[in-house]
Amino acid sequence: MTERTAGIPLPPQAEIDQDVREALREDIGSGDVTAALLPDGPDTAYLLCKEDGVLAGSAWFEQCHRELDPSVTFDWYAQDGDRIRQGTVLATLTGHSRALVSAERSSLNFLQTLSGTATETRRYVDRLEGTSTRVLDTRKTLPGLRLAQKYAVLCGGGLNHRIGLYDTVMLKENHIRAAGGIGAAVAQAKAQFPGIPLVIEVETLDQLGEALETDCTRILIDDFPADMRREAVRIAAGRIPLEVSGGVSYENLTEIAANGVDYVSVGGLTKHVHALDLSLKLGPPPAQFPKAS
Repeated sequence: MTERTAGIPLPPQAEIDQDVREALREDIGSGDVTAALLPDGPDTAYLLCKEDGVLAGSAWFEQCHRELDPSVTFDWYAQDGDRIRQGTVLATLTGHSRALVSAERSSLNFLQTLSGTATETRRYVDRLEGTSTRVLDTRKTLPGLRLAQKYAVLCGGGLNHRIGLYDTVMLKENHIRAAGGIGAAVAQAKAQFPGIPLVIEVETLDQLGEALETDCTRILIDDFPADMRREAVRIAAGRIPLEVSGGVSYENLTEIAANGVDYVSVGGLTKHVHALDLSLKLGPPPAQFPKAS
C-alpha cells in the first residue's frame, strides 16, 4: 500500500489503474471525436472547487490524465483529507490540450464522487466529536468502486468495516440458527478461518452474554432500543467493542453515541453519494480564484 497523504493508505496502484482504464474505455471508446478538432499543443488547466467539502481521489484524477498524456504535470494546493472551500483552485495541470480535454470528465467523475464520500463521512465524524463513538462504512458501495470509496471514507476521518465477504466472518441470525447457537457457530468459524476477524450479531441481551464469552472481534447490537443499548454497554463493560448498524442516521447519531457504543456503521456514506461540485477549465486560473491552502 502507498500513501497519498500522511496516514491514509491508498489501494494498490494496479487497482487504481484498472478503475481508470475502465472509465476511459467507456467514455472515449474508439476516440474523442470532439477533442480531435482541437489543435494539440501545450496547454494548462486549473481545478476549481465550487462547493465546500473534503478532498479525496486525487490519485484517480491524476491517473486519468497520465493514461492519455504521460508527460502531464500537476501542482496541488490541497491534499486528500483536506477541507476545501468554494471558489479556490485545488490544482493546476500542464499538458497537451487534447489529452486534458479528453480526460476531463473521467477524472472529475472520480474526484467528485470520492470527495462526496469523504465529505459525507466528515459530516458524521464532526457530529460525533467529543464522544468515543467512531464511524464505520459498509459494503453498500458503488459497483466497481469498493476500494476507492473505502479510501475516501478514510479521507473523511471514518474507519473501514470489512472490505468484502472474504476478510471478516460475520455471524448473523441465519448462520447462528443453522449452526445451532452462538457457541457452535463461533467454534466452526474459528476452526475453519483462524486468525480472521469475527463479528457476531445478537438480538437479545442473553445472546450478548453468550457472545461476550467467545473472544470475538466485535458485537453487533442491531435494532436495540435505547434502553437495551445502554444495558448492553453496561454488560459489555468494554470487554468487546459494540457496534450499532441499521437505522443509523445523521439525526439520531448523537443519541446513539450517548448510549456509549463504540461504533456506528452507516451505509449512506458510500451509497447515497452527493458528488462534490468541481470543475476543470483550460487556461491559467483567474486572479479572483485563490489557491487552496
